[in-house]
Amino acid sequence: MEVAKRVVKNTGILYVQMGITVFISLYTTRLVLAALGVNDFGIFNVVGGAISMLVFLNTALTAATQRFMSYARGEGAVDKQTSIFNISLVLHFIIGLIIVLILELAGYFLFDSVLNINPNRIETAKLIYQFLIVSTFFTIVSVPYDAVINAHENMLLVAILRIIETILKLVIAIFITFYGFDKLSMYGFLMASIAILLLFVRIFYCHIKYSEVIINMRRFYKRQLFIEMTSFAGWSLLGSSTSIVAFYGQGVVLNMFFGTLVNAAQGVANQISGQLGAFSVSMLKALNPIIAKSEGAGDRQLMLKAALTGGKFSYFLLLLFYIPVFIEMPFIFNFWLKEVPEYAIIFCRLLLIKNLIEQFYLTLATSISAVGKIKKYQLIISILNLSPLIVTYILFKLGMQPQILYVSFIGYALICLVINIHFSRKLCDLPVKFFLNNNISRCLISTFFIFVLSTIPNQVLDESFVRLVLVSIMSFLTFLIVVYWIGLSISEKKFIEENLSNLLRSIKIKYLNKTR
Repeated sequence: MEVAKRVVKNTGILYVQMGITVFISLYTTRLVLAALGVNDFGIFNVVGGAISMLVFLNTALTAATQRFMSYARGEGAVDKQTSIFNISLVLHFIIGLIIVLILELAGYFLFDSVLNINPNRIETAKLIYQFLIVSTFFTIVSVPYDAVINAHENMLLVAILRIIETILKLVIAIFITFYGFDKLSMYGFLMASIAILLLFVRIFYCHIKYSEVIINMRRFYKRQLFIEMTSFAGWSLLGSSTSIVAFYGQGVVLNMFFGTLVNAAQGVANQISGQLGAFSVSMLKALNPIIAKSEGAGDRQLMLKAALTGGKFSYFLLLLFYIPVFIEMPFIFNFWLKEVPEYAIIFCRLLLIKNLIEQFYLTLATSISAVGKIKKYQLIISILNLSPLIVTYILFKLGMQPQILYVSFIGYALICLVINIHFSRKLCDLPVKFFLNNNISRCLISTFFIFVLSTIPNQVLDESFVRLVLVSIMSFLTFLIVVYWIGLSISEKKFIEENLSNLLRSIKIKYLNKTR
């Protein structure tokens, strides 16, 4: 019960943050697209837009280090946490240098023979790419600090930093709207500067707040732990690196065949997907330390329970926001943007489907990482990560349309689901039959009924803001009913009812105390 309360509290903090940042971020995208224009916005998404990969890279590498931090906290080993921090600093400094070297070498190849960019803007694109490289290095070096923050479950700090970041991006968007010189290069510079500034804030905070954040490699170096962490970090980096190549590569492949206008559509789709998906990511961010700590404490049953329940709830959280947006996407895009890039709507719809499938196995992947035996798993996932790009490149050569890229990523997500189920059964003792019945079947059946019922206003009314509101209301009401009666198990219903009862009781007590 104490674990559940921590997850609920941390998730609540992150949801308040998301409530503040989502609409600001969407409005910021509107301003940036209008200020840069479709072509320059496309250039930023294919070159400088890779700065957005830093969030993914940071999350992937932090998860690997956090596994050791949280595991050690579960064991109650204080000195071990300091050793983990020091070893992690050295490892990520080396990783940062290696990735910078790779990016610099890749830059020559990209700009000389791959990217399809207007020759008049090629120098600006190269400048933005250098901003990306600098930001990447600082992001990687700061990973041990992010891992400490997550291991301590300090979601309040995470939320505050995210709000500051969102406001700064809005300020930049307003600034470049009125900036009189090259808007694209200035935008790339300022976006990279934000990343570096916030990373130094994290470093400064951790050295003041947390006792295990002490830099003394001689004192805290442990050879066996260094070997174990190096092996784990190496295999994790292999998986995260191929994921980044796949994420960035999709923009490069689209650019090669269709130019920067289609990259603009991709950027818009990624923005919508990222903002809507942030609610689910927030819950998983609060849940992941619990999974690792439970395994570290030797409580495999609690670890699996947290993973399965968290995976289902993250799916339903996405579904709550996805369905009305999916149904009314043409109206939303035309209302949101002055100029909607071609393919943006179909890209976004396919991306939302892929994201829903991923929710089934993200917590399983965390559980596999918590156990620690990841070599075979990461090898298979690393190869699989690159497969959609190879398949899509061949299909584009055969004359297929741009949306086939996202269709291939949906296929990739389904294969990843099967692989994660296999390794979770083998390494984590996952009850596969229970998972298929309680998670996948309940979620898919609920999705079908909610979607069908929510489309009723869409079928009988003309496109308008009123129809959007009615679809949203219908979706919300059917979501509450269907998820409760079909989506949740008896124990999950009991858990929600008890927490709602406790919340209402605490509110009542506070109200009575104020009135006395």
